[in-house]
Parts: sequence; structure tokens; C-alpha cells
Amino acid sequence: MATTTTSGIAIVGAGPGGLLCARMLQLHGIDVTVYDADASATARDAGGSLDLHADTGQIALADARLLDAFLAVARREDQAKQAMDRHATVHSTYVPEPDDAAAPEIDRGRLRALIAAHVHPGTVRWGHQLTRATAIGGGRHRLHFANGVTTETGLVIGADGIWSRVRALLTDASPEYSGVSFLDVRYADADRRHPALAGLVGSGHLFVRGDDGNAIILQRNSNGVIRGYVAMRTGVDWAARAGVSAADRATLRAFLLDRFAGWSPRLLPFLTSSDEYVERAIWFLPAPLTWEPRPGVTLLGDAAHGMGPFGGHGVNLALLDAAELAHAIAREPTPGEAVRRYEPVMQTRAGALAQASNAATRAFFGIGGSGAAHRIPDQAAAHRGYTEGAVRYRATAGGQP
Repeated sequence: MATTTTSGIAIVGAGPGGLLCARMLQLHGIDVTVYDADASATARDAGGSLDLHADTGQIALADARLLDAFLAVARREDQAKQAMDRHATVHSTYVPEPDDAAAPEIDRGRLRALIAAHVHPGTVRWGHQLTRATAIGGGRHRLHFANGVTTETGLVIGADGIWSRVRALLTDASPEYSGVSFLDVRYADADRRHPALAGLVGSGHLFVRGDDGNAIILQRNSNGVIRGYVAMRTGVDWAARAGVSAADRATLRAFLLDRFAGWSPRLLPFLTSSDEYVERAIWFLPAPLTWEPRPGVTLLGDAAHGMGPFGGHGVNLALLDAAELAHAIAREPTPGEAVRRYEPVMQTRAGALAQASNAATRAFFGIGGSGAAHRIPDQAAAHRGYTEGAVRYRATAGGQP
């Protein structure tokens, strides 16, 4: 069994949050190693599009000297949003101003690759899947990986998502099923191959809410791709109970057509024309989630506050967590003091947003509802809030007390 011993900082998880934390630490001249199960930054499909908010994600990218690189590839035009009901009746729309940079879009994979390209070569140990983390005394921890490697570290940062193995060092909290499951869907070369569907989506996002616990949520991605979710309020084991799987497209499509019976024929091709289907159940962590600080370990992003997708807070909070934690490590005399400074701010901020996001997720997939339930929230107000929030954040020395 190979063993590597370090006395510095180990980050578990090379998603945007983990990578940005490493980037920030390196800008401060602090050594760090990142471990991730993937073979590379581009080894798997990272998912659909993300909007980075001016008051969270963009602040973190600016701190990491990556904001210009982000804005150079971000899609401002795809901030538009449209909401329909299951009869394809439009209930509300939002079209951003041409210079609106409050929440521009970027593909998940592109964001991950952008940040990965700006950490020192060799920082990320790819192909290292964490199996368990154990305390070994004195605030140090031993990390055990599936490939037989073990690493001892003075500070381990769990950036390993909602199913974090690092989190068990701090709390026994575990994810709770939301009652909602998604099928990730994808339509490549959509304007040419699926012009009618592309016309319905338009620029940005399309939200179609049924009054039956079902929904279709779609978004423009780069390179002519439309991605999104066929969503259902259902048990977590819905596929097994229905006798369907993502691999058997014919059976799955027949199931979806039955499940979405009564929906407009204009919308049904979204169920049957996808290039692939990937099952994604939606899980929440308890919110707010807090724990007593422990020497040598902390969390960021979904590992600390996994929440519903509504509001788009997940990656934005992960990036801001990462920047604030790196700043605290650089400024405080010990990692323990840095963690004690970082965690209460992170937990308070994320707790409020997680409660709101989880409630909005459940409400969107509720049964019934008036016409107002089919309308998107006031996006112009939200964008003003992001911009004004950025000003407030910077005015309070990075949000730190």
C-alpha cells in the first residue's frame, strides 16, 4: 500500500469550490493538495449550465483573479427566463438588458476546467476516491483512498459534495430525499435537429410547471446544446417500481408519456427526443446545518449545505466559501483559528438560503396551485439584489465580522 504523508492542507473534491480554494491558497503562497475521484477535470459530464451571481460566485472569482476569464466566456444573453404551464401557455418572461452581468451563465464543465487550468501543475491528484477519513490525534487526520493510498494531513477541507465522507468527522447529519427526482436530458445541435423545441426554450431557461407534481426545466448551454430536467414529485425508487431504466429508452419514454398525459403535444417531444437520460434524485441536507468546530477539519459547498436547485445558490456559495476559507487560513495564526472564523459566517449565510431554496423546490413541485404558481420570481429584482449585495459585501471587508 502506497503512503504519502503531508503536514499541510488537503482538499477532498476538485469541483469548482475545491479548485477555487486551492487557487486562492496558492495565491497566498500556501501549499495545498487536492484529491478527486475523477481521472481528470474533463473526464466526465459535469452537467448543465450555472449562473454565477455578482454577490457570491463572481466576488470569489474576482478574488482569485479569474473574473475576466469567466466574463470572456460567460453567456449574458442566456440569463433570460420564461415560465409556462403544462398547456404551453406562457405566464411570465424575463429578458435581461444587454449589459446585465448580474448572473451570466457558464457550463459546469467549462467552469471546472477554467479554474483547474489556474492551479499549479500537479496540485490535483486525480483518480483518488476517498473511502474514509479518520482522526489520528493532535488535529491531524488520515485519508484513505480506494487506490490504496493513505495521506496524513494537518487540515482536511471537505469539498466532496452532498455525499461527503469528510463530513462524518464533524456531524452525523445525512442527506434527506426531497420527494423530487429529475431525469437529466440533453438535445445536441438543438436549433438544427429540434427547431420547435429550441423555439420554445428561446434564450436562457424555460420552466414548465404542471399542477400534477411534474415539470420540465430546460436551459441553453454552449455549442448549440439544450440541457435540462424532466422532473417528477415521486418516491426515490420510482424507476424500480415502474420497471424502467435510463438505459431502456423505449420503455422509459413510454412511461414518461403516460406520466405526463394531458400535457400539450408541443411539450411532449422534450420527453421523447433526448439524446440520453440520467437519473438524478434531489437530496437536501438539514438546514440550517451547524456543528461544533473540530481541529484540523472543515467543509465547504454542498458538503456543508447541500440544498435544492431553486435560486441557483449551490455553486455560488461553494465559490464564496472557498475564497473566504482561504483568506481566513492566510490571515489567522493557526488553521484552527481560521476555521473558527470561517464556519459561523458560512453556516449563517448558507442556512438562510438553504431553507428558502428547499422550500421553493417543494412548493414548485406541489400539487395544484393558482396561476401565480406558474410564474417565475421577479428576476429584475433578483438581479438588482445581486448587484447591490456585491456592493454591500465589499463594503464590509469581504463579509467577515
